[in-house]
Amino acid sequence: MKDQVLPFEKPVIELKSKIAELKKFTSESDIDLTSEIKKLEDRLEKLESEVYGNMQPWDRVQMARHSNRPTTLDYINEIFEDFVELHGDRLYGDDEAIVAGVAKYNGTPVTVIGHQRGKDTKENIRRNFGMPHPEGYRKALRLMKQANKFNRPIICFIDTKGAYPGKAAEERGQSEAIARNLKEMAGLTVPIICIVIGEGGSGGALALGVGDHIYMLENSTYSVISPEGAAALLWKDSNLAQRAAESMKITSYDLNELGIIDGIIPEIRGGAHRNVAEQANNIYETLQKSLQKLTSYSKDELLEQRWEKYKKIGAYTTL
Repeated sequence: MKDQVLPFEKPVIELKSKIAELKKFTSESDIDLTSEIKKLEDRLEKLESEVYGNMQPWDRVQMARHSNRPTTLDYINEIFEDFVELHGDRLYGDDEAIVAGVAKYNGTPVTVIGHQRGKDTKENIRRNFGMPHPEGYRKALRLMKQANKFNRPIICFIDTKGAYPGKAAEERGQSEAIARNLKEMAGLTVPIICIVIGEGGSGGALALGVGDHIYMLENSTYSVISPEGAAALLWKDSNLAQRAAESMKITSYDLNELGIIDGIIPEIRGGAHRNVAEQANNIYETLQKSLQKLTSYSKDELLEQRWEKYKKIGAYTTL
C-alpha cells in the first residue's frame, strides 16, 4: 500500500527522497557523495525533530486518521497470543466494525475488544469504516459480561469516528446500546484498560471507554465530536475544522493535562504506522504496568477507585 503523505510532512519526505536518489546515484557510479549524503542525513534528523516534535492539534488529527495507521487487529497480532475471535450479539447479528475475543497476554487470559476499520475501500465497506451498529456494542457487552464471569481483565482498543448514525442503527436501538454499555462497564468487577489508538469519536468511542485506566497513543484524538462537526455547529462552516481542533482540547496532551486520561503512550517518530512492532511493544509495556496495578485491587477496591476516577472528571478550580 502506498504511504500517505500528510501536508505537514512534505519537507521531510522530500528530503528523504533526495537522500535516496543520491544513494542510488552513488551506488551506480564512481562518484563518491558520502559527505554530501551525511550532511543531508544530519539535516533530516534535525528537520524530523522540528516537524514531529512541534505537531499542532490538526496535525495530530490527520495522523490519527492516517490510512496506514495500525488497527485493533494489527495490535492484537503483535501483543497477544492465541486470540480466538467471537462473533454475534445473540440478538440480531454480527458487526465487523467491532472485533472481540479471548486471548493470552503474557500468559494471562484476557478479553480483547476493539473498533476495527479497514485498510482499503473493500475492507472499509465490510467494516463500515469502523462505525459500529448497535449489535456491535451488544457483542462487546456480551464478551465483557463473559469476562466478568470468568474473572478475565478486559482490554479495549478505541478507534472510531463514532457510532453509525444511519436509520437502521437507530431503529435497532443505537442510543440504548451505547448507554447500556456505559452503565454495565461501570459496574464490572474485573480490570478494564482502554487505549485510544486512532480517533476516539463521540458516544461510539465512549461505549468502549469506561475503564479503570485510559491511555492514548501520542498522536490519537478523543472528543465528543469531530473538528468538522464542531466547526459546522459553531461557525456554520466545516472548512474551519483546523480552527476547531485547536480550541477543542482533543489531543493526548490536552486530555492528560485535564486528567481525563491516565497517560500517554509514546509514538514512533512519524506515526505508529512507521513501525507497528515497536509501537505494539510500547503498548505492551503500558499494559503490563497497568495490569500489575489493577490486579492488586480487590473487587470492592476496583469499583471504588473507578467511581472516584470518574467523579473527578470535570471538576476544576479557578484562581
